[in-house]
Amino acid sequence: MSDKIKILWADDEIDLLKPQLFFLEKKGYDVVTVSNGHDALDVLEEDNEIDIVFLDESMPGLTGLETLARIKVKRPNIPIVMITKNEAENIMEEAIGSQIDDYLIKPVNPNQILLTLKKIVDNKRLVSEKTATDYQQEFRNIAMEINSGPDYIGWVDIYKKIISWELRLDDSNNQQMKEILNMQKEEANKEFFKYVSKNYTDWIKKGNGPRTSQNLLKDKVFPLFSNGKPTILILMDNLRFDQWKIIEPVITELYRIEEEDFFYSILPTATQYSRNSIFAGIMPVEIQKRFPDYWLNDNEEGGKNMKEGEMMTDQIKRVVKKDIKSDYIKVTNVQGARQLQDNALNYVNNDFTAVVYNFIDMLSHSRTEMEVLKELAGDEKAYRSLTKSWFINSPLWVMMQKLAERDIQIVVTTDHGTIRVKNSSKVVGDRETTANLRYKVGRNLQYDRKDVFEAKNPFEIGLPSPNMSSTFIFAKEDLFFLYPNNFTYFNNFFRDTFQHGGISLEEMICPVIRLVPKTK
Repeated sequence: MSDKIKILWADDEIDLLKPQLFFLEKKGYDVVTVSNGHDALDVLEEDNEIDIVFLDESMPGLTGLETLARIKVKRPNIPIVMITKNEAENIMEEAIGSQIDDYLIKPVNPNQILLTLKKIVDNKRLVSEKTATDYQQEFRNIAMEINSGPDYIGWVDIYKKIISWELRLDDSNNQQMKEILNMQKEEANKEFFKYVSKNYTDWIKKGNGPRTSQNLLKDKVFPLFSNGKPTILILMDNLRFDQWKIIEPVITELYRIEEEDFFYSILPTATQYSRNSIFAGIMPVEIQKRFPDYWLNDNEEGGKNMKEGEMMTDQIKRVVKKDIKSDYIKVTNVQGARQLQDNALNYVNNDFTAVVYNFIDMLSHSRTEMEVLKELAGDEKAYRSLTKSWFINSPLWVMMQKLAERDIQIVVTTDHGTIRVKNSSKVVGDRETTANLRYKVGRNLQYDRKDVFEAKNPFEIGLPSPNMSSTFIFAKEDLFFLYPNNFTYFNNFFRDTFQHGGISLEEMICPVIRLVPKTK
C-alpha cells in the first residue's frame, strides 16, 4: 500500500488542468483523473485507497451534486472538495448541506489546492501522528505511576489516563500504538488486582477505603435534596467510565457537568450484589439480615433484583429522616423505555426519582449469545461506538432532552462495569456452584489460587454465605472461569466477550456524574 495521498479528480475539462495535476504530482500526491461522474463512481467502487475526491460541479450527464450524493451513499466518510465556476449561493448551500469538506472556484490556483489538501487530509494524518508521539512520551509516565504503589485515588487517575488515550487512539490508524496501550492496560490491571486483593478486606471491615456501592446514595445523591430541586438518578447498568466518556459530548450539548466523581463497586461486581447495595445502602450480608424475604443467594431460584425500590424507600427513611416523595422506575424492555419517555415530565413532581436502565447490561450479555452483536461489538472501540449509537437513539436520551427544559438535577451513574475476557481458568465445583464467569461461590471449589482473590470467610467482605463452607472467588485481570466439561467449546464461545463479577479497573471503578440543564 502506497504512503502517498491518493486524489480522484473528476472534471469534464480535465485536459485543461494539466498544470495543476503536474504541480500535485511534483508535491508527492497520486492523482487519478476521470471526465464524468459515472467514471468517478466506478473508480471509487474498485479502488479503496482513494483518500479524497475533487469534484467538478458542472459536468454534463451526472452533475457534480448528483455524483456527490451517490458517493456519500457508497463512501460516506471520504472527504470531497467541490470545484465550480458558479458562485451561486443556492448551489453552495446544497453542496455544503450534502457534506462537502471544502470548495474551490475556477480557475483553481495550485496553492489553494495545496492548502485544501493540507487542511483536510494531511491535518488528519498529522493529528494521528502527534497523538501517537504524545502517547509515546506519556507511556513512561503512566508506567511509573502503575509501579509506584498508587492508592485508590491514584488508580482512578491511571484508569482515566488510559481511557483518555484509548479514545484518542480510536481515531488513529496507528495499530502499533494501540497494541502498546492494550499491553499497558493489561499491566495496570495486573497491579490493580494485587492492590485490591491486599486491601479489599480492610476497606469493608474498617471502612478505610474508597466510597463503595453501599455509600453511593448517602454520599452523592441524598445531600442534593437540600436545595429543593427535583433530583433524578439515572443508573445505567454496566456503564463503564469509557462508555460515559463516549456519550458525554452528547449529554453536554444540553447539560452542564457540575461534578465528575467515582466510586468502587463492591465484589462481586455483579448486579445482584452491587446494585442491591446501592439501593439498600448496606452490604449484602446486612441486606440478608434486614430483608430476609428479599435476599436470594446465587443458588436459590427467583429474581435477584426485584425489591430495589422497597430497599431504596427504606434507605431514604433511615438516612434522610424526612418525608421525600420518591419513585423507582426500572426499564428492562422497549415498552418500559417508551413509558419512560412519555412520563418524563411527571418526574419533576417528585423530590427524587430513580431510573434503572438495563440496556447496557442486556447488550453486554447478549454479546455472548447473538452473532449479530458479536460482530457489532467485536472490540473495545466498537463496544463504545455501539453504546453511543444506542444512547443517541434511545428513549432515555429523549427523556433527558425533555427534562433539560426544567429546573432539575440529574445524577448519572452505574452499578459496575465489564471487562473483555480473553483467557480461561479452570474451576471445579458441585452442582450448586454459580454460573457466573468472573466469580464463583460454592463449597469445595477447586481452582488455581494464583488466578483469584479468594474469600473463605465471606462475612469478612460483607457477603452472605449460602452454606457454612461456602467460598467466594473473584477472577483477576481478563480471566474467565470455566468447568472442565466441554472446555474447548466454551473457551472459544466466551473468549472476547464482555463479562463482569471480578476484579479489574473496568469493572470496579465507576462514574458518578452530577448534571444540571444549561438553560437553568
